[in-house]
Amino acid sequence: MLKKHALDPIKLIWLFAGSLIINTGVSFIWPLTTIYIHNYLHETLTIAGIVLFINSAFTMVGNALGGFLFDKWHPYQTLLTGVSISTLSTFLLVLFHGWPAYPILLITLGLGNGIVVTGLNSIATLIRSRNASYVFNVLYFTQNLGLVFGSLMVGFILPFGITYIFLLAFIMFAFLSIVVFLEYRGLNQAHAAKGKKVAESEYQEKIPYGAKKAIFSILICVLAAWITYEQWNSNISSYMLGLHMSVRLYSLLWTLNAVLIVLIQPLLTYFDDWLTQHLHGRLYIGFSLFGLAFLLLIGANHYFSFVLAMAVLTCGEILAFPAVSTFVNDRASNKDKGKYQGIVQSVTSAGRALGPLIGALVIDNFSYLVLFIFCTVLVLISVLLFAMINTYNKKKIAK
Repeated sequence: MLKKHALDPIKLIWLFAGSLIINTGVSFIWPLTTIYIHNYLHETLTIAGIVLFINSAFTMVGNALGGFLFDKWHPYQTLLTGVSISTLSTFLLVLFHGWPAYPILLITLGLGNGIVVTGLNSIATLIRSRNASYVFNVLYFTQNLGLVFGSLMVGFILPFGITYIFLLAFIMFAFLSIVVFLEYRGLNQAHAAKGKKVAESEYQEKIPYGAKKAIFSILICVLAAWITYEQWNSNISSYMLGLHMSVRLYSLLWTLNAVLIVLIQPLLTYFDDWLTQHLHGRLYIGFSLFGLAFLLLIGANHYFSFVLAMAVLTCGEILAFPAVSTFVNDRASNKDKGKYQGIVQSVTSAGRALGPLIGALVIDNFSYLVLFIFCTVLVLISVLLFAMINTYNKKKIAK
């Protein structure tokens, strides 16, 4: 039986609110990056791509740093540090958003956000009133809900000027700073209590070798999935435009993605206990759908093919991504749970950084057809490796 919420380091509502606020704030900025650099600052698309790559790299550094500081330093101060960097970066963007101030501040914003996102996921490992899988599911829901809110608001605010976009982002991060400062104070005490418990017991002090292999294999799945996912953010848009489909039709695919997540994710959360009991199957099916979605694009000439592929991809995303954090959390040692949540986020950032580059190289040297086949094979091979390692671990335990 789970303990009462009074034993949670913070109230769940404030954890979920923090996730919603930061993802809403981020979504005011990231969708505009390429357009702003190319159309407003008059830099090349190559420069825009380089800026996005460096931003992802610094987000990855922030993810790793956030997980390390959460475990080895103080969780509360770690969250405050990350949100302070993000708040200061957005404040300076309101005042200075020319070249090169914009890309520099975008990079520092990525660093701060990386620390905060990992910190929020790491807090889920300290919650006692709910299963970790439930918390990760709701965090994934609030993350996407924030992206929906932010993206919709950008369309209404941008005509008034880009400065108002940065101002709104600053307001969101300033609000998050207040929430963290006032409501996250109990983190250090809970973390210290967990550290004392770990010190008094050798239970899970070290991760078994089989568990390390399982974590490594699921991280390969995450990397493969995000490399392929980023094709939808970059190269597939060009492919659709080449088929004389409009930007509006392309953007509607992301509306479909968001709507499916907002509608289906709460349903999965309701059946969380059953899904947790079948965690491996959930991951196998989720990542397999990710790969199979690209098969639907082979020879695709009609918009419905893209709609169907996006729907399949989104279903795979909903099943797999929140379950990864649960899978890793179950196998990480008590003293390193924040570190491993940071690694999950770092691998995600690495996939986001590498995806557009790898996709462009495949298209330039071969074709879109080869890209779609490559994406399918890459994901399915990673799933096969994950399944083989899990099967081997089960047989070893059974002996």
